[in-house]
Amino acid sequence: MKSMNAQANYDILVIGSGAAGLTLALHLSAKYRVALLSKQRLQDGSTWFAQGGIAGVLDEMDSVESHIADTLDAGAGLCHPSSVRFTVEESTAAIRWLIDQGVDFTREGEDFHLTKEGGHSHRRIIHSADATGKAVHSTLLVKVLNSPNIDCFEHHVAIDLIRQPAPEKGRFRCAGAYVLNKNTEEVELLQAKAVVLATGGASKAYLYTSNPDGASGDGIAMAWRAGCRVANMEFNQFHPTCLYHPKAKAFLITEALRGEGAQLKLPDGSRFMGRFDRRGELAPRDIVARAIDHEMKRLGADCLYLDISHKDPEFVREHFPTVYSNCLKYGIDITREPIPVVPAAHYTCGGIMVDHHGRTDLDQLYAIGETTFTGLHGANRLASNSLLECLVYARSAALHIEEHLDSVQAPRRAPDWDASRVTDSDEDVVISHNWDELRRFMWDYVGIVRTRKRLLRAQHRVKLLQREIREFYANYRITNDLVELRNLALVSELIIRSALDRRESRGLHYSLDYPNLRELAMDTVLVPENFANQRQFI
Repeated sequence: MKSMNAQANYDILVIGSGAAGLTLALHLSAKYRVALLSKQRLQDGSTWFAQGGIAGVLDEMDSVESHIADTLDAGAGLCHPSSVRFTVEESTAAIRWLIDQGVDFTREGEDFHLTKEGGHSHRRIIHSADATGKAVHSTLLVKVLNSPNIDCFEHHVAIDLIRQPAPEKGRFRCAGAYVLNKNTEEVELLQAKAVVLATGGASKAYLYTSNPDGASGDGIAMAWRAGCRVANMEFNQFHPTCLYHPKAKAFLITEALRGEGAQLKLPDGSRFMGRFDRRGELAPRDIVARAIDHEMKRLGADCLYLDISHKDPEFVREHFPTVYSNCLKYGIDITREPIPVVPAAHYTCGGIMVDHHGRTDLDQLYAIGETTFTGLHGANRLASNSLLECLVYARSAALHIEEHLDSVQAPRRAPDWDASRVTDSDEDVVISHNWDELRRFMWDYVGIVRTRKRLLRAQHRVKLLQREIREFYANYRITNDLVELRNLALVSELIIRSALDRRESRGLHYSLDYPNLRELAMDTVLVPENFANQRQFI
C-alpha cells in the first residue's frame, strides 16, 4: 500500500475496491496514473463475500434471448430492455475475460460447471464452488497490486466529491474528492481528471443485512449532494436465506443451494413455497423473501429452515464447502439437518442514474456496480446478474474514459479541507445511538412489507436524525462513523421518499395499502435541487 500526500493529482480516481473498481482499473491503459481507494482493507467489500456466481450465456442450450426474458420477468415490468440486452450480450466476453485473468471456476471434467438459481430457466451460473466472489476478487487484486500505474490506498474514506464549473458554459464537472485518511485521521485532497464511484450498495441502512459493514451508500449520497439524480431507491432486495444464529454475523446461505434442490420448510418440517408460487423454491427472491416473512409472522416463528440434507453428503460438501464449514462452526451439519434462516437486506437495486458507459449527470463522474441504477434490475434483481453488471459496465466505462480522457482539461486546484473551526467530539455515543436508531426504524417501517403510515413515521424520524447529524457534522472533527452515518441517513431518506412515491406493489416494493400493480410501470426518479443544466440521458 502507498501513502498519499495531503494533496495529490491523478488521471483517474476510483473509489471502491470491489469487482467493479478492480475490473475498471485493469482495463485502463498503463499510461494513466490511477488511484484506487478502499475504505477498509482492499478485500473487505461485498465482492469478497459473494457466494453464488455470475450469470451469462455460456451453454449451447442457452441463449441471449432466454437470459433477457428471465431478467425482464424478474424485474416486474421496470427493466430497461436496452440495458438488459446490452448487459446480457456482453456477458460471454466479460466472463471469458475473467477466465483469461486466471479465475478458477469450478469444472465438471473439461467443461465449466453451471448451476441454476431462482428465476433462471437454464443452468447459466458460472461459479467457483460457493466462494465465487473471493475467487474473482483475489485474482483481480493480485493483478492490480502488480500494476505499476495503479496506487492502492486502504483505510481511505471519501467524504465528498469536488464539483467545479465545466469548460462548457452552465455545466459542472467532478474534479476529485476530499478523503479521510483513517491512518492519520487527516482529510486529504485528491484530484483527478475523471472520478469513478464503485462504492457498492446501502444495505447497512437495515438492522439485518448480509452485507459487510462498509455498505453504507457512500457513492449514492456523494453523487446526490453533487447534483446527480437517483432512481428506484425503494427496491431493496432482501435475501431470503441468511443464517439465523446469535453468533453468526451476516452469513448468507447462497441461493445455489435451492438451485441444487434444497427445500424451505416450516418448523414442523413441512414445505410451504408451493402455496406462494408454482416455481416453489426457485421463485425470484422477492417472492421467496415475502413468503418466509409471511410464514414467520403467521406462526410467530424466529426463523424458518432450509434443508439440503436429503442430498448426497459428498455432493453437498463438494459444491458448498463454504456454507458447510461455516455452519459447522455453529454446530449445524447441513448434510444431516436443516439450516435455520431469516431474510436480510442484501442488494440495492436502485442508485445513481447512469448510461451504458457509466456516465452520471456530472461531467467526468462515472459510477459502476451496485451504487448505480442502470435499468438492468428493474423492480427485482435476477440472481447472479449483479457481478455480471459490475464487469460489463466497468469494461464499458473504462473504454469511454480511454476514448475521451486525453482531451479533458486537468481540474483547477481545489481549496484544502478546512478543519479550523471544529473540535474533537466527546459525544461519540450520539453517533452510535443514531446509527442504531436509524437501522431499527428502517427495518421496522421500511422493510419487506410496507404501509404508508409506517413510511410517514420513518420519514419523520429520519428528518429529526438528519438535523442532529448536520449539527454534529458542522461542529466536530470528521470520523469514519460520522461519514457513514451521514450517508446512511441521506440514503434512507431517499429510500423512504421513493417508497412513498410508489403507490402500488411491484417487485421488491410491497405495500399493504396499495397491493395491486398500476397499469403503467414507471421509474421513481428523484432530482436534487442543484441539478440544473446537467446531462439528461435516461
